[in-house]
Amino acid sequence: MDVPVLVWALTGVAVVGLIVFDFYAHVRTPHEPTFRESAWWSTVYIALALVFGVGLGVVAGWDHGAEYFAGYVTEKSLSVDNLFVFLIIMTRFAVPRAFQQKVLLVGVAIALVLRTIFILLGAAAIEQWSWVFYVFGAFLVYTGIKLARDHGDETPDDDTGNGVLVRFVRRVLPTTDVYHDDRLTVRVDGRRVLTPMLLVMVAIGSTDILFALDSIPAIYGLTSEPYIVFTANAFALLGLRQLYFLIGGLLERLVYLSQGLAVILGFIGIKLVLHAMHTNELPFINGGEHVEWAPEIPIWLSLTVILGTLAIATVASLVKTRGDRRSERAVAAVEE
Repeated sequence: MDVPVLVWALTGVAVVGLIVFDFYAHVRTPHEPTFRESAWWSTVYIALALVFGVGLGVVAGWDHGAEYFAGYVTEKSLSVDNLFVFLIIMTRFAVPRAFQQKVLLVGVAIALVLRTIFILLGAAAIEQWSWVFYVFGAFLVYTGIKLARDHGDETPDDDTGNGVLVRFVRRVLPTTDVYHDDRLTVRVDGRRVLTPMLLVMVAIGSTDILFALDSIPAIYGLTSEPYIVFTANAFALLGLRQLYFLIGGLLERLVYLSQGLAVILGFIGIKLVLHAMHTNELPFINGGEHVEWAPEIPIWLSLTVILGTLAIATVASLVKTRGDRRSERAVAAVEE
């Protein structure tokens, strides 16, 4: 897939334009968005992502179109899991609801810059060394297993929202624990200090580095096209702010989301390892020859597994939480 520099440039301008529009249309005036506002704009961003995918399929072929949709769904589902961490960070910093939109939008902008760097580095590594797929695949399988094992420990880490970068900023620069509207800096006793608004933006932006460690290898397991990787990530992140307010209450009910994501990451990890075996050049594996019996998992099967796993995890979560609530009400009625 040969993407002209002009198309890359126009895509970048469009993404930046959407962020600027989001700021002036919704974030510039601090307010807590209503459910209707969040639902409407979430629908708009999802529709834009779908229209782009259809257009990509028409122009570049439906193989690439299917890769984009599989990547978009994967990145969107991983971003929903990331919202749990964002929610913890917001709580730890006690960010007023009216200012949370600005924090999230700046966090999305930082995330896009960081992920673009990861995407370009990943593309360069894949082009130079085919064995990188072994590394990506093994890491995703490990991450999937760890995610499945860690689920159920709902106690937030004490360092959440107070990471290394935030502690460094607090140590070397003057800060205050008091919010001054949505300002990033303020003058206190004649000295310019940083407000918690800036610190929470640093926390969310730097936290995305950890998220990119699994999301970028995951999507490279579905497509080797950097343009598709970038656009799928961009559209998944652009609607994250609206999604945060839309499903904030639903997050607590998605109790099996981690298991679902663990299955998806494990599946993509195995897919990457099989692909690496199929194109193997490592001398200590099959004498440096390609492993011909290693199957290539088609993109339609990947998309089916991803969508099916998310559907099962969501339905199972809602059924369980509904049953738990009924049990709690029954216990409360007996105690009365």
